[in-house]
Amino acid sequence: MLPEETRRAPRSCVAEAIAAARWRTAGHDAYDAGDNNAHGPCLPIANARMYSVSPEASLAWRRLFEWLAASSGVPLEVIDHAYPAKLPDLWTRPDLGAAFVCGWPYANRLSDLQMVAAPVPRANRSGGRALYWTDMVVRADGPFRTLEDTFGGRIAYTSKDSHSGFNAVRRLLMHCAGSRPDSLYRSAVGPLVTPRRSLESVVTGDADVAPVDSYAHLLLQRHCPELTGKVRTVAVSELAPIPLLAASAATDPALVALMRSALVGGARDAAARPLLDDLVLEGFAEASPRDYQITQSWAQDAEQAGWHGLAAREHAPVAA
Repeated sequence: MLPEETRRAPRSCVAEAIAAARWRTAGHDAYDAGDNNAHGPCLPIANARMYSVSPEASLAWRRLFEWLAASSGVPLEVIDHAYPAKLPDLWTRPDLGAAFVCGWPYANRLSDLQMVAAPVPRANRSGGRALYWTDMVVRADGPFRTLEDTFGGRIAYTSKDSHSGFNAVRRLLMHCAGSRPDSLYRSAVGPLVTPRRSLESVVTGDADVAPVDSYAHLLLQRHCPELTGKVRTVAVSELAPIPLLAASAATDPALVALMRSALVGGARDAAARPLLDDLVLEGFAEASPRDYQITQSWAQDAEQAGWHGLAAREHAPVAA
């Protein structure tokens, strides 16, 4: 049975989630909110929009979140928030339980969110750490062999509040052009919003070069090899902390701790390992707010050098 004080207390969304978590942890199959909530329990939401690069990847994330709910005892409602829905609308939801948040917006304006855990990509350059970078891609059958070959052409970007799709790109370009941000490219195409649409802009010829989040690129290589086979990487940015799973400030810290413990220990869980394989992950790691301050430092360096955009001219992408 639930503790007496839990059974008597008025139900809020958080209280319902805590009660359901305790109920499951006690070995019961399902939790019924009964008359205390006529509309059913209000559960924390989970979402992997940032890395749902294909239907197959989206399904893989749903399965991981289902494992997370079972393993941690924290009931989660997995929701869709697909493009063109706006990510900031997701990040500010009070019922956010575990959703991917870009590290730069987190450091810049969302530091009240609670860190759940950060993914560790199965990539040699990540070195078993929760790190990623930006791949600069061009058409595989095109003439460009280096990033410098693309200068004078069209560069894509995902969003001006994206680390991998903008902030890391301008830092990379600063090494080539210093304080002359308008000198490298004829025009910039964006915002393309998602890593997949950024990559596709090169395939379709809308851009000559485009940034792709390296972990999103790994997922696309696994689930959409026919697409990634049409591009090649000509340059990479510096390493940075990868987007993290975060919860709202309103989510009970006890639930966040349960989810964090399950995710960090997931690589040792036989049920989780095939799910991690499908997501090209070694596992998850704990994250610290100070890790993400580097994204703010990069932004300040770029803006002080006059890098407010990637080219003097910008044009909107062709509608999807």
